[in-house]
Amino acid sequence: MDSVPQASAHLSSLPDEVPWHLEWFTTVAKLQMDAWRCVESQTEVATLRLVDSREEHEALEAMLEASKPPKPEGSEPLHYLLFTPFRYSSPTPSRFRRAGEGGVWYGADSVHAACAEVAYWRMRFILDSAGLKKDDDEVVTSHTIFCAQICGTAIDLLSQPWVESAAVWTHPQDYSGTQALAVEARARGVEWIRYASVRHPGGNCAAVLSASGLVAAPPFHMQEWRCRATRQRVLFSNRALGLTYSWDC
Repeated sequence: MDSVPQASAHLSSLPDEVPWHLEWFTTVAKLQMDAWRCVESQTEVATLRLVDSREEHEALEAMLEASKPPKPEGSEPLHYLLFTPFRYSSPTPSRFRRAGEGGVWYGADSVHAACAEVAYWRMRFILDSAGLKKDDDEVVTSHTIFCAQICGTAIDLLSQPWVESAAVWTHPQDYSGTQALAVEARARGVEWIRYASVRHPGGNCAAVLSASGLVAAPPFHMQEWRCRATRQRVLFSNRALGLTYSWDC
């Protein structure tokens, strides 16, 4: 079993009571997983429309790159689809990240599970948007779905003893327990966390806490999907593959 660095002595951001015991961290070990991730498509098309030549496009891209936050340490060998989540913080919390904390790379063990996780946040966006009050108001977006390799020291919430707190890890809305776990895991040098998909029962997901937990290989099995979201339903479709997944709000 791989040794894991001890937690720092001062972790004031943790709650007084946590849903684990310190000895559980002795089960941390190196694990591997192929994970699918779904992101909004970011192709050259958008910036190519603004320029007249390849040279101008490269200059524009360089200017845009210079305006972004620096790449996270240790991410230099990674494809941009792999390191980008670690480059930014967000005011919107997620299951393993509090608002304003460093990014987390989320993935799932199937395309269906990856779409389900994104569909949930599409539902939240639609239902919370004041400008989208009508049932037939529709938000259409294009998404790239790809697969990447995860390999690093991990907590497996699907195994003993972590599964004893499964109700905390899989709570549909309260993320306080999983966010606290991520803080402790980072302090101990844990690179990723394996957990059950809440939005796609039976599926498994990965929360990669550090860029070092991703294999420096290009993403593979790239696919282009279309998402249509209303107050009634979120639908993901891929015409080339003849696949459609939908969720009712």
